[in-house]
Amino acid sequence: MPNKQAVTETEPGSPAGAAARSTRPDAPADTSPPAKPARREHRVDIDLMRLICSCAVMLGHVGATFIRAVDRQEENGAGAYWVGHIADSANEFAVPMYFAMAGWAVLAGAPPRDGRAARQRLVRNGLPLLAWTAIYLLWAWLRSRNDEPMTELAFTSLFGSVQPAYHLWFMYVYLPLVAVLAFVVLLRAGQRPWLLGALLAAVAVAPAAMETAEKVTGWDGPPVSWGFGTYSLVYAVLGALLFALPRGVPDRYRWLLVPGCLAAFAGCLWYNTQVHYVIPNAHLFVAALTGSMLLLVHRVRVPERFRPRVSQLAGAALGAYMVHVIVVEELVVPRVSADLGAPAAAVLLPVLWLTTIVLSYAASLLWGRLGLRKLLG
Repeated sequence: MPNKQAVTETEPGSPAGAAARSTRPDAPADTSPPAKPARREHRVDIDLMRLICSCAVMLGHVGATFIRAVDRQEENGAGAYWVGHIADSANEFAVPMYFAMAGWAVLAGAPPRDGRAARQRLVRNGLPLLAWTAIYLLWAWLRSRNDEPMTELAFTSLFGSVQPAYHLWFMYVYLPLVAVLAFVVLLRAGQRPWLLGALLAAVAVAPAAMETAEKVTGWDGPPVSWGFGTYSLVYAVLGALLFALPRGVPDRYRWLLVPGCLAAFAGCLWYNTQVHYVIPNAHLFVAALTGSMLLLVHRVRVPERFRPRVSQLAGAALGAYMVHVIVVEELVVPRVSADLGAPAAAVLLPVLWLTTIVLSYAASLLWGRLGLRKLLG
């Protein structure tokens, strides 16, 4: 790449050439309109995937209540046990897919222009994390479900505690992952995102610093959960690669991905019931299910009449994700018991799942209308 000194002053697109034209009396005036920035493609298939993942997470959490009702033991209630595991295993692709979509957004779909844009993206996701941490602490306190004082739980939440909001663990991984991807993008663009780098350095050294403080002072500090693992980074970069492909699987061949999804789901179900519950997100079966689902939905044609509604619901997906655990705990858990037979469990689970989806999205759409989307997601 030539440096500034190597660019000739008559080169059409160079700053030196522009300066030369402006100082020559015989130079014709440049009357061409300024180039418009390229319009980013709106990916309705990504919106659809966000909806699918949001509903899949709810399916998994509803299914988990059936598994907990029998204390994870088949002999305590085979019907609830198997219905719960089928539902729970069907959602294993959701969390890896969120990482994949994050990678696409930062690396390909909407890369940050500067450090300010990167910080705004972190705030857009971090502010709902803080708000919902406070909401869940207050809710559990009002329901007498906190095992520790609320002030202590609030303090430990700063380091990554997920009590009582167990689903918020994802945000403590998602935010650092987005930050490091944005840092690399900005660095490659020739910028120096010092503040973003300082935040990443703090996340990197926090666990060791906390461990040292414990050894020196004897203070039993909270564990630090901020940070991401290899698997989440790999899902992000591979997701960026696959989502950025200009064409999807041809429609006449797309159905061939369905057997792959079913086979990977069967593998997840086998692992969860015969090896260990819960299957790791980095497992081969989960990766296969994630990849199959990604290719199944990637560049799928959403009919024009459905696109505005899909995009509207996708905008409410984060809020629905944040609130749905309250719905699960208050509505689903009291209605699930180990005494359910297989037919009753098979009917009750989809009813509770659909009810959770409807109530969670209705709440999210409501506070969106009230202008609370930035605060509550």
